[in-house]
Amino acid sequence: MNILMIDYEYPPIGGGGGVFNKQLAESLAVRNYNITVLTSRYGSLPSVEMKNGVKIDRVPITGRNDRNTASIISMLSFFPASLVRGYQLIKRNHFDLIHSFFAIPSAPSGLVMAKIFKLPHVVSILGGDIYDPSKRLSPHNTPLLKQIVKWVLSESDRVVSLSDDIQGRAEKHYTIAPRNIRKIFTGIPKPNFPTASRRQYGLEENTKVVISIGRLVARKAMHELIEAIHKVNDPMVRLIIIGDGPERARLESWAAHLQLSDQVLFAGNVPDEDKFSLLSISDVYASTSTHEGFGIVFLEAMAAGLPIVCYNCGGQSDYLKSGANGFVVQLGYQEGIIQGIRKLLSDSHLHADIRRYNRSYVKNFYILECSQQYEQIYREVVSENRILFRSHHENR
Repeated sequence: MNILMIDYEYPPIGGGGGVFNKQLAESLAVRNYNITVLTSRYGSLPSVEMKNGVKIDRVPITGRNDRNTASIISMLSFFPASLVRGYQLIKRNHFDLIHSFFAIPSAPSGLVMAKIFKLPHVVSILGGDIYDPSKRLSPHNTPLLKQIVKWVLSESDRVVSLSDDIQGRAEKHYTIAPRNIRKIFTGIPKPNFPTASRRQYGLEENTKVVISIGRLVARKAMHELIEAIHKVNDPMVRLIIIGDGPERARLESWAAHLQLSDQVLFAGNVPDEDKFSLLSISDVYASTSTHEGFGIVFLEAMAAGLPIVCYNCGGQSDYLKSGANGFVVQLGYQEGIIQGIRKLLSDSHLHADIRRYNRSYVKNFYILECSQQYEQIYREVVSENRILFRSHHENR
């Protein structure tokens, strides 16, 4: 089967949604699917390349100045650029369906192309594309964007949500009937954790390491996590933050203001090998993000055997349970974050129990199950499209 995937940000740019797209695409490629990903070009990235069995076609856009975050201009410019390039790709190649990642800004061009070429269209809604509480122009609160999202969701052959949280917000804000949305949990490839030591990262072996991963944007609320570390008030605790973004300078200033410059370590964007090494030498994974569509990083942390401390707002509420996976606390209840970190760093028996449980539990979320569910959807929509095509021609 030949699939054209549309995603305005695909690694190495963007965040978790793009990472999921990459993992799914590569998993399908191993299973003999021909995958082409149409995405944005940034910096010195090549226009076209074949990587891990996936063909990546990048279109030039305007106004993207940061690898981690897209600007309004860059998202607007992706629509015409991807529409033109997608039209060319479909004219030259046979595709069985189009799969868009993010209701906006990816899906509008994907859906238009699907209608032009009479192809089935699948859209995965991932979080911020339908609801982002940190943004004034969140689609659910912006009339024009809301109408575009509603059009995409109602006109696509299948809508796939990552979680009950995202499905519920689609139903609430865009009046999409539950029967029209399919939920498929995100999956991750089984991570490879290299042998690593704390000393190779400049840490003493007896330090207590809390780690967090994410783009440094307002929605992640990393300032709350830094403040929580301050209130834990333990000089042996180190917080490692992996990721970069427009909030970094402000967060570094906040850490300095709280006299935590030696305890809060900003690693920036790191290769996967270093990411998994840093996870393997850590004790607790903590997040104060105000909303996650799903939260791939939680799965990666559990694969490393880390207990989780986080808020309960987002897709992680579908699969993280307080007491089993760590501590999941009410959104905004910072004291719960502080208490959870303290408890996990001080109670070695609880830490060991959760560590064992998470390593076993995360096996339910490896990529094979996720990709097989998408394959089923692909077969359904392609079959339905062929039946409609035959019916149309028989009735002419």
